[in-house]
Amino acid sequence: MNMIKNSIQSQFKTLSLISVALLFSGISLLVRIKLNKSFFYLFLIWNVFLAIIPYAITMYLSTKKNVSKLTLGFGLLVWLAFLPNAPYIVTDLIHLRTANNTFLWLDILVVLSFALSGLFLFYLSLIDMQNLILSKFEKLPVKTITTTILFLCGFGVYLGRFLRYNSWEIISGPQILFMDIINIIIAPFQHSEAWLFTMGFGMFLVVGFWMFKKITNS
Repeated sequence: MNMIKNSIQSQFKTLSLISVALLFSGISLLVRIKLNKSFFYLFLIWNVFLAIIPYAITMYLSTKKNVSKLTLGFGLLVWLAFLPNAPYIVTDLIHLRTANNTFLWLDILVVLSFALSGLFLFYLSLIDMQNLILSKFEKLPVKTITTTILFLCGFGVYLGRFLRYNSWEIISGPQILFMDIINIIIAPFQHSEAWLFTMGFGMFLVVGFWMFKKITNS
């Protein structure tokens, strides 16, 4: 009984923190719209919605009793397809190049608040998936798998930011997407930017995850 109570309290606390982060992001965006009279950054609402999807998947799987290995495996694939959307918001900082210098500080605040919300959802979801995998596959090297996932997310963010792919195209247009991925793999020197970004952003996510776990476990 105490275990169930602690689980509910833990989820309530986490959801409260997420709500506060998203509320602040939303308010800062509304202030920006009011002062600049521009709706340019409204796309951040959609981006953060996509960032919520992987967390919603792991939260659902975590609360479901007796999840089968097949269900977890399918959930893992769908989760992986949407997971890069969460850290992707960090790269929206690129839009600051076209920002109005009058309220540049506000644009930075808006994008950073959404980016941090995305990273918060990303790391929470990753920890949940680690626990889910351990509950069903105790012998798997979860740390190695996690590191691999983080670098895959770096590659996924590259596909989204520079090649303009999105998660839905895995279903709607997989042939072109997979051909681009294969070309990047078989001709690494011709796609050096892809590899540099993947390694750099992947390391950024690895270090961030290590720091996040240290803080949450303290």
